Amino acid sequence: MGCFSCTGKSSKKSKESKCDNKNSKKQGGGGGGDLRQPSSGTLSDTPNVNVNKEEDSKEDQLSLDAHTVDLKDDDTSTIGKKAQTFKFQELVDATGNFNPHCFLGEGGFGKVYRGHFSDTNQEVAIKQLDPDGVQGIREFVVEVLTLSLADHPNLVKLIGYCAEGDQRLLVYEYMPLGSLENHLHDLPRDRHSLNWNLRMKIAAGAASGLEYLHEKMKTPVIYRDLKCSNILLGENYHPKLSDFGLAKVGPSGDNTHVSTRVMGTHGYCAPDYAMTGQLTFKSDIYSFGVVLLELITGRKAIDPTRDRKERNLVGWARPLFKDRKNFPQMVDPLLNGQYPRRGLYQALAIAAMCVQEQPSLRPSISDVVSALNYLATQSNFVTQVYPAQSSQSNNPSRSRVNRFDATSRQTDTTTTTTPRQV
Repeated sequence: MGCFSCTGKSSKKSKESKCDNKNSKKQGGGGGGDLRQPSSGTLSDTPNVNVNKEEDSKEDQLSLDAHTVDLKDDDTSTIGKKAQTFKFQELVDATGNFNPHCFLGEGGFGKVYRGHFSDTNQEVAIKQLDPDGVQGIREFVVEVLTLSLADHPNLVKLIGYCAEGDQRLLVYEYMPLGSLENHLHDLPRDRHSLNWNLRMKIAAGAASGLEYLHEKMKTPVIYRDLKCSNILLGENYHPKLSDFGLAKVGPSGDNTHVSTRVMGTHGYCAPDYAMTGQLTFKSDIYSFGVVLLELITGRKAIDPTRDRKERNLVGWARPLFKDRKNFPQMVDPLLNGQYPRRGLYQALAIAAMCVQEQPSLRPSISDVVSALNYLATQSNFVTQVYPAQSSQSNNPSRSRVNRFDATSRQTDTTTTTTPRQV
């Protein structure tokens, strides 16, 4: 399922490209109310380079960018070594001179376009830094660094970058289904909502990507910008985390946190980080809990169109967590009652743990992954309401699921009416 079809192919010899933007979806647009402040590294700080220099000169430019923004806590020695370098003209050709019909979305970094490389017959997403945007050279370098060192099926693949003169662009694999945000909120009438199984699959995949950043990278990374618009969907709704411009190397040794200026998106940012500037891995866990709540409820993290008490998703949900009788009222009405009751209780229990006010009470990402993987494998019923759950005492992930399961000893499979919209 494509975002839209390109009717013209571009190449190095042709600047013409026509795209049909019907049914277009954002890729990596990074919507939401950003708390980001302008980066200290600006385009005016960066020396111009000859656009005809060879590939090694482009890598030199990226290193200059790193020194310009003073990335003291990042290992810049490997910047860009695994990413391909592109000439600016190649990206002009691939997008038909950034044809508006190829426009996918826009975020803090800049505009995103769909492109096509005719020599490799490859569809890509090209993100162009906006010199007047809220992100700058620092975010560009961090993105290249993080994704050059990362390799995981739930992280978007960085194909390459362009650093010529004042131009800074990133080239990613193309994700045909756009962002998770497009499939949860403000759906057009001709688009079906995600069923329960897909929602749990997406949650489990996003958690797996976060687990890789926190626990499996050689240098652990705090994502710092987890939200629905940064979760992109590929074929069969395979989720991948994207937009790593705000990523930060995590604390090491005896350090418990990283002190940094507060950046992120309102509604997803952990309250402890917002108040103190002390960034921890548990800050990401809070953000993930908000995303999981969005998947379950269909509500936005912040929705100014609702009554004051319901505008903040976590603030609305916390009182309802106290009594499981409220749980059916929290479900997205678009599910039409098609979900496993026990699975709902477990998913809400996971979300409730993730959005605890005290960081120490939030679970580790590995526990969250185990629990969600279990739920995803147990929710193989698209059309049945509240399917019975079989005993899984011999399942290695079951012990972790019990931690979140508010009803693990119950076998209630009673059907109910469709939850009311609240």
